[in-house]
Amino acid sequence: MVNLLTIAVHIIEMIYVSLLENCYQRAMKMEVHECVSFILVKGDQVLLETRAKDKESDPGAIAIPGGHMEFNETQQQTLFRELEEELNIKPLQYGYLCSLYHPTTELQLIHYYVVTNWKGDIQSLEAESVNWYPIINAPVSTEVDRVALSEYLRLNTALRTVFNR
Repeated sequence: MVNLLTIAVHIIEMIYVSLLENCYQRAMKMEVHECVSFILVKGDQVLLETRAKDKESDPGAIAIPGGHMEFNETQQQTLFRELEEELNIKPLQYGYLCSLYHPTTELQLIHYYVVTNWKGDIQSLEAESVNWYPIINAPVSTEVDRVALSEYLRLNTALRTVFNR
């Protein structure tokens, strides 16, 4: 009986290790898709979008707006293009915050920017809707956006409103 139990445990361990190796190899082979997301801040509020339900990644999620970088495009060029395409605004004051990986239907590397001043009236051109929410405990649907907002709050507090000059 002990021998059968030992053999069964060994087989389960081999299957588990094989599955882990397979997952790791798949993750390492995934192409990284770079994106730029923008944290629009007005006082103690942040603009979040409700993603369209037909979006491939994170459909219906409440998220920080953003989009994919195009071939040969810089982060800044993507920031300007996506702000115009999604919200019909031009950034006047902005700064880089951080970059975080987001495994969704693809492996995304999201570069987050804080935008504190812009030209134009915000319009939701691609998302289902956009709304202002308190930054603290903002109802974002993904962990990656929670981490980005937490980093904004940490740096903003530690550096005495570094993004609100």
